[in-house]
Amino acid sequence: MRNTRGDTAANEGIPMANRLEGKVAIVTGAGRGIGRGEALALAAEGASVLVNDLGGATSGEGSDQTPAQEVVNEIEQMGGKAVANYADVSDFDACGEMVKQAMDELGGLDILVNNAGILRDRMVFNMTKEEWDIVIAVHLTGTFNTIKHAAVIMRQQRSGRIINTSSSSGLGNAGQANYSAAKEGIVGITRTVARDLGRYGVTCNAIRPTAATRLTLSPEMEAAARAAEARGETRAGGGLAALDPNAIGALIAYLASDEAQNVNGRDFMIRGGEVGLYTIPEVEARTFSKGDIWTNDDMFESFPKTLGQLLTNEFGPKEDG
Repeated sequence: MRNTRGDTAANEGIPMANRLEGKVAIVTGAGRGIGRGEALALAAEGASVLVNDLGGATSGEGSDQTPAQEVVNEIEQMGGKAVANYADVSDFDACGEMVKQAMDELGGLDILVNNAGILRDRMVFNMTKEEWDIVIAVHLTGTFNTIKHAAVIMRQQRSGRIINTSSSSGLGNAGQANYSAAKEGIVGITRTVARDLGRYGVTCNAIRPTAATRLTLSPEMEAAARAAEARGETRAGGGLAALDPNAIGALIAYLASDEAQNVNGRDFMIRGGEVGLYTIPEVEARTFSKGDIWTNDDMFESFPKTLGQLLTNEFGPKEDG
């Protein structure tokens, strides 16, 4: 698997261009994995980048300034401009200082990419309140914190791009009640911020990336990818290339560009060579009461014959044998 840290190979396929020349970006959680690839992709298009990373463990403990500074060094070696920031995104005031740093040291703020995250996976019946609170604080509250401060600037200048990181886990994933809730909440805030700021020329979109990072890569995941590659499944979206975290940056660069002005309030999947657009949920079926409102008897009679016929409990108890 391709190295995802600061070697030459990891930067191949990112030629310098100028489609974001003059723009200033903040990328949170940009010291490793997906965030690092996003920061490099934006820099390759000419954007100056504030590289934020607390440098903590995957579960949120500790801090280390090395990852953020290493990405700054990579961008500078590419000929770009970058500064490091080590703030915890769950700290509201620290996020305000982050925005101020971008304004003071890089000259503005045009792009915000919310990527910082941690994991505290556990089945819901074993999950502690602390495990719930910290994941919500970093992912969901952290996304609000940066957006709040950036939105003031972007509204005033009547332009900007906000890109948030959700996950397919938000659609439901065992053992991740905290993470799933936070990630689907991020889609919700994305759709609302798109409405709040759209009239000011600001867009807000979300991505649901799949990639091998220290948060997601397991031996089983890598083994499955290697097996798929061995079977010749090397089409777009298949094999080891599909797990490369650097594959995510191209979509970020596009959504951050002037060309994406018409893309607002939507969420996308991206994996390897594949990008997909999610639908916005709609009511798929309806039934109506006999009178103006439902009675208990009416509901118990009608539901099994109408909506109930469409539904099965795929997660229910399994019969023995």
